[in-house]
Amino acid sequence: MLSRYLPILRWVPSYDREAFSSDVIAAIIVTIMLIPQSLAYALLAGLPPEVGLYASIAPLVLYTIFGTSMTLAVGPVAVASLMTASAVGELTAQGTPEYLGAAIALAFLSGLMLIVMGVARLGFLANFLSHPVISGFITASALIIAFGQLKHILGIDVHGHNLIEQVESLVAGLSGANIPTMVIGGAAIAFLVWSRRFLTPLLRKLGVAPKLASSLSKAAPVLAVIATTLAVWGLGLQAQGIAIVGDVPKGLPTPALPTVDVELWKSLLLPALMIGVIGYVETISVAQTLAAKRRERIDPDQELIALGAANVGSSFSGGFPVTGGFSRSVVNFDAGARTPGAGALTAIGIALATLFLTPLLFNLPKATLAATIIVAVLSLVDLDAIRRTWVYSRSDFAAMLGTIIGTLLFGVEIGIAIGVISSLALFLGRTSRPHVAIVGRVPGSEHYRNINRHKVETTPGVLSIRVDESLYFPNARFLEDTINDAVAQDNTIRHVVLMCPAVNSIDASALESLEQINLRLRDAGILLHLSEVKGPVMDRLKRTDFLEHLSGQIFLSQYEADQTLKAQLAAA
Repeated sequence: MLSRYLPILRWVPSYDREAFSSDVIAAIIVTIMLIPQSLAYALLAGLPPEVGLYASIAPLVLYTIFGTSMTLAVGPVAVASLMTASAVGELTAQGTPEYLGAAIALAFLSGLMLIVMGVARLGFLANFLSHPVISGFITASALIIAFGQLKHILGIDVHGHNLIEQVESLVAGLSGANIPTMVIGGAAIAFLVWSRRFLTPLLRKLGVAPKLASSLSKAAPVLAVIATTLAVWGLGLQAQGIAIVGDVPKGLPTPALPTVDVELWKSLLLPALMIGVIGYVETISVAQTLAAKRRERIDPDQELIALGAANVGSSFSGGFPVTGGFSRSVVNFDAGARTPGAGALTAIGIALATLFLTPLLFNLPKATLAATIIVAVLSLVDLDAIRRTWVYSRSDFAAMLGTIIGTLLFGVEIGIAIGVISSLALFLGRTSRPHVAIVGRVPGSEHYRNINRHKVETTPGVLSIRVDESLYFPNARFLEDTINDAVAQDNTIRHVVLMCPAVNSIDASALESLEQINLRLRDAGILLHLSEVKGPVMDRLKRTDFLEHLSGQIFLSQYEADQTLKAQLAAA
């Protein structure tokens, strides 16, 4: 029981020097990558840059203790940072102590909710966010993030929580664009784009191992940070209007409890839940993808607890909401991380940077951090997923498109709400009219297939109908109408066999409909039979008096039902 909630107890006993060496190498590479990302995502969230570093220490340590993924790297990410800015920005102004306090409270509430969900084993609730909805939300959020960072690239003020507000603000401020800032930002973007495509092949030509070359290329933002910081310092570009990070406090954060403000917490409950669930979906997707490559196992409910603990830890250390980052986790995996201990070692690296390197960040241009964000988030824009969804499922495409449009036009909270509501509405719509087929026997076999798709044999006087969905209140009346219509069209029918191989459950409303179907058919001189009923469904039916009043029989297989009824009709 203890190791279930503390997965660290499973791998620490076998932790050896070889695993430690692998984790150290991975931690060094991830630390180099995480420093500029932490600063950039704090900027995106509207927070001081050091807060990004604070949010990259305690969460990593806590995930090491509670996490089940061997290679997941938690920390600040783009979408959670945007959602933080959106939620907190509606309550207080950026740059104020109240803004920081609200962001800290948001991390605490989000973490607390995730822990409660994990203990209650409610990880399945995240399944209500379909993949098209999540994909659409991330694509739209990435566009909003990228567009919003243009203010740092152009050196102008751009504000707004949706794309329309940002476009209006950008157009109004274009005349005040700062040329030196544009040069620095444009050069950083060009270098980062080039490094993504060509740095890995270049390193491999120089003899670097393929995996290491790939990992090092992902640390290219560090080179951009160093180069542009030196340029601003050496050329005195701050005097030409280039915005810089400025003084970054040196030292580790002092652990403290979030400020208790009941009214503030009430206002943050829904955003905290949304950030937590979205972050969990992203985290579990990354964790399971990487675990599958090594045939490792991920515990979804424990991941809720681990991510929740990471967010609570972030709040205690003065940070903001965190989640599992895809790019960092992939780098951690490719660099050879063997255990979650690599995360704790990364936290040590970030802590050392906070203690000793922050004075070197004074002249870091905000345009460089914006370039880092833009290049990172544009890789999240998946236009091909939109095309694939359109080709495969128009209903899923509708939910995806609604999420994208809602997010772009109305902001992240309304966008994801539209996506969730659309997904649930489409699910209810599909299951309220399930696929129902009249079936017949494939000649020379015991298999039964749709009479409209296959050449099959049917028994005169027997209607065999298969329903391909569990029976519950939205589709109960539909089943009644379908059977009534089929019987009304054929006066020779004496037996109706409801084939149930796809029926995993029957709720109270559907049971009442079955009772009505049984009564109506019996009054018409027709017997109702069931075939291929699953064990758990039969167990529940046995707890009622439905089987006692059933006019027909229960058959183990459709073939048995068909042959038995054919013999009865022949003997009549």
